[in-house]
Amino acid sequence: MEKRERLERYLEAHDLDSVWFARPNSFAWLTGGSNVVDRETDAGVAAVGYDGADVCLLANNVEAERIVEEELPDLESETVTVEQFPWHESSLAEAIADRAGDGRAAADVDVAGLERVDPTPLRGPLTDQDRDRYRKLARETTVAVEAVCRELRPDDTEHEVASALRVALAARAIEGPVVLVGGSERARRYRHYTPTDAELGAYALVSVTAERAGLHASCTRTVAFDPPAWLEKRHEAAARVETTALAATQEAAALPDGADGGTAGDVFAAIQGAYEAVGYAGEWERHHQGGAAGFAGREWIATPDHDATVERPMAYAWNPTVQGAKSEGTVLVTEDGFDPLTTTGNWPMTTVSAVDRDLELERPGILELDGE
Repeated sequence: MEKRERLERYLEAHDLDSVWFARPNSFAWLTGGSNVVDRETDAGVAAVGYDGADVCLLANNVEAERIVEEELPDLESETVTVEQFPWHESSLAEAIADRAGDGRAAADVDVAGLERVDPTPLRGPLTDQDRDRYRKLARETTVAVEAVCRELRPDDTEHEVASALRVALAARAIEGPVVLVGGSERARRYRHYTPTDAELGAYALVSVTAERAGLHASCTRTVAFDPPAWLEKRHEAAARVETTALAATQEAAALPDGADGGTAGDVFAAIQGAYEAVGYAGEWERHHQGGAAGFAGREWIATPDHDATVERPMAYAWNPTVQGAKSEGTVLVTEDGFDPLTTTGNWPMTTVSAVDRDLELERPGILELDGE
């Protein structure tokens, strides 16, 4: 009901008769299910539309029955109209255009004659149901990642670890659109340590963004066998920047309507200041710092002067890095405080304080394993 109300407001504000979603994350936001068959395409195999009264599922004859039976958990069957078209006569975009008719309509993919909708503002803040699903996804993701990390050895290759992570996620019906594994040599050189056949060596960074039912959870874990002397210091610095970002997020989201500030740019300014305060000024220039999370790995990524609104309840995944170290988790920010979604209680934790803000949080620390 809450999502339909948002759509009704959108139709009214933009003087539209209908709005259509074919991209997988927006389809999942409205239906709770998936329209994906081929992951190399921008659009799925079905679209869902809303005209102010009814929700319409539009799919070809090959996909319609399966999607209705398996992929619409958030939509009651009596409130959804289903329209099929022969797979050999029309593309999905053409079918959307035909269904929209002569009315003013918008879609999140290119459709001739239709305007383009940016669905990102519609997907936030997160609804109660979204938050419940998020907690389950994030915990299962973290359990899978930590289980793999506890079994690591210095002579494991990055590819081997990445394969184990994908299997552990798949066993929980979770996709892994981003799986990064960096051993001690490559994690120091690159911020995006895409897996290779290099061995882990003295330590490893493991970073995952996982997806299920459209929602995305991100986390990073650090595992050390014979850690370099600087690793703990840099890890703590990154964790302090992350904690500062969360404190600034809460501050920005708490500002009343009409007040100055409350944007992603405000949080980014706090991140820049935190890097300087912990002794690593300029590190923010070497990697993006994260932002709001939800039905995308990042609904938006903060940049200087970015005017995206910071809102709550919403998930945020900040991911500061200091050369060779990274602190990243998905945290739900609410009026009541912080709900760290990607923590299990079964990993070494460290208490860190924000810079120039009254906040202490427990963030994941470094797991030290015997390298023998």
